[in-house]
Amino acid sequence: MDRRIVLDLETQKDFSEVGGRCNLHLLKVSVVGIYDYSDGKYKAFEEKEIPQLEQILREASLIIGFNIKRFDFPVLQPYLSLDLGKVPYLDIMEEFVKARGHRISLVSLAQATLGEGKSGSGLEALRLYRMGDIKRLKDYCLDDVRLTKELYEYGMKNKRLYYTSRSLFAMGKEAVPVSFRLKAGDSEVIEE
Repeated sequence: MDRRIVLDLETQKDFSEVGGRCNLHLLKVSVVGIYDYSDGKYKAFEEKEIPQLEQILREASLIIGFNIKRFDFPVLQPYLSLDLGKVPYLDIMEEFVKARGHRISLVSLAQATLGEGKSGSGLEALRLYRMGDIKRLKDYCLDDVRLTKELYEYGMKNKRLYYTSRSLFAMGKEAVPVSFRLKAGDSEVIEE
């Protein structure tokens, strides 16, 4: 069964509260949002619902995200018995870095490729969590999932994404080729 999952999460804390980026596991999950290609539905899970999410991730043929290897997976891993280091994944950020040699934000890719930005920021998501506005927090997270899904689908169809270059040599919208190779442990497989 083709059970591709697009994943994004929000945290309970920010980097300053956990001693920086080397302690991602201490950020704690507030909400995880997914899009499940097997049923065409967006779903959001609060921290207490992560066991339900784990079952879905166990059945996933591919987990797709933006910066999931360096952020989402380390934050989520303490909640799971599943080893996220061994699941097939596709990280759009990694693909961009391979092609251009530097990192980029989700909003930069989404604006240049899809013509739209994010509905908020990570700091706004933290504020929503602290206010207890879980519905708006889920909506924000699922909007990031939607943008990531649309970038993935655009890249699969067109074999490229766009970003806005601000280099001295090229100002404006530039294409970045993507082949979207999924990772499974240490091996790579071309996603057709």
